[in-house]
Amino acid sequence: MTKLVRFVTLCALAIAVWLLLESQAPAEPRQDRCVILVSVDGLANFYLDDPRADMPTVRRLAREGARARGGMVCSFPTVTWPNHVTLVTGTSPAKHGVIGNSYLDRATGKPVSLLPDPLLDKDQIVKTPTVYDAAHRAGLKTAGVIWPATRNARTLDWTVPDMAGDEAWPKFGTASWLAELRAADLPVDRHGTWVREPGGGVQRDWLYVRLARHVLQTHAPNLLLIHLVEPDHVQHRHGPRSPESYWCMSYADDRIRDLVEAVEKSPRAGKTTIFVCGDHGFLTIDREIRPNVVLRRLGLTDAGKAAGGSPAAYCLSQGGSAMVYVLDEPRRGQIAEKLRKALADAEGIEAVLGPDEFARLGQPTRREDPHAPDLWLAAKPGFSFSDAAGGEEVVVARSSAGGTHGYLPDQPDLLSACVVWGPGVKAGTDLGKIDIRDVAPSMAGVLGVELSGAEGKRLPAVADR
Repeated sequence: MTKLVRFVTLCALAIAVWLLLESQAPAEPRQDRCVILVSVDGLANFYLDDPRADMPTVRRLAREGARARGGMVCSFPTVTWPNHVTLVTGTSPAKHGVIGNSYLDRATGKPVSLLPDPLLDKDQIVKTPTVYDAAHRAGLKTAGVIWPATRNARTLDWTVPDMAGDEAWPKFGTASWLAELRAADLPVDRHGTWVREPGGGVQRDWLYVRLARHVLQTHAPNLLLIHLVEPDHVQHRHGPRSPESYWCMSYADDRIRDLVEAVEKSPRAGKTTIFVCGDHGFLTIDREIRPNVVLRRLGLTDAGKAAGGSPAAYCLSQGGSAMVYVLDEPRRGQIAEKLRKALADAEGIEAVLGPDEFARLGQPTRREDPHAPDLWLAAKPGFSFSDAAGGEEVVVARSSAGGTHGYLPDQPDLLSACVVWGPGVKAGTDLGKIDIRDVAPSMAGVLGVELSGAEGKRLPAVADR
């Protein structure tokens, strides 16, 4: 090798190392930028290609910006609380700690619901840093409008958490902001009533966008999280691709239109990036699987109850998946193996998954997290799980068709939508098929902050713009 060749090679190597170090250098917080993450609960990717879904605003944002045309693969189980935490941490449930919408307390043998944050604060259930933590610590301003798992989140400057009850917002919301909202004649004190009404999600989403408009135009946060709920409610009741669901997608699109108009009148107009994402897709269901009937037949649900204790085993539904807990410690291995064989033969069950398969699911084992089950069950399309233990039938027909989620994530109808629009995002960009863990580091890149521990990658079309 000649001296010239060696010199050129060393120079190229030095440049490559410099570029690598530069790419890993601490980001500079962008005080003049704003990122909005809109979660439309149940916004499946297929709706954006369905002409029956009247969604001109979201399609315009996709046309003028970027879209994951191949869909976004969500975390398992494909339910609301784990995926909303994944959206803001860039990590799987195994790492961030929110492993389902509920879990079983092994000490009491009773389910603990995580929605809508009735018991636990954000710092008690979210184990990894969020993008709003990172933004706040970098000196940026943050806001959240009913974002799941944010009760008493200390790094949200303006917040009303995703909670029910008349006292929830007065107790856990930002008091000074609530006073401003009341002064602006926004009906924040009706929220508890609307949560209790069957169709209250319509009023709620209307209100949430007006709260977002107020904080954008009055306080100009650098990061805003907002969760729209009604599409999930409607698809559970009527199923996806139903007339009611198409109406609700149009309604949700109208709310995103309101939000875009609010951005255009905000102090950060022209410097705001909007991410519109679903948290899961939906499948139609007409049959219900009752694994606890199998457990009862095996004598496992009544064991210990006579002495006031817990059952030997219990199955907790997550819609299209279920968690099987073995509570009889001396016989745990024996019972788990018996259940694996018995449940594998049950109609409608696609897979019985043991701890050796939890890592690929993004779920922890019970050694890693005491809330983790001993087995996971995954349902086939058309079936959903129930906690019911009565009767003799393991599979029963539903009185009417509906919809649910929670299934294994990489199925076409379970893929959620992801659209990104804003300065520097090239019009018509196709992001392909992405992972839900990519959203948080991409938002961090736009804001110029570092999100430590994220498992996802920055989407090249939207990060560092």
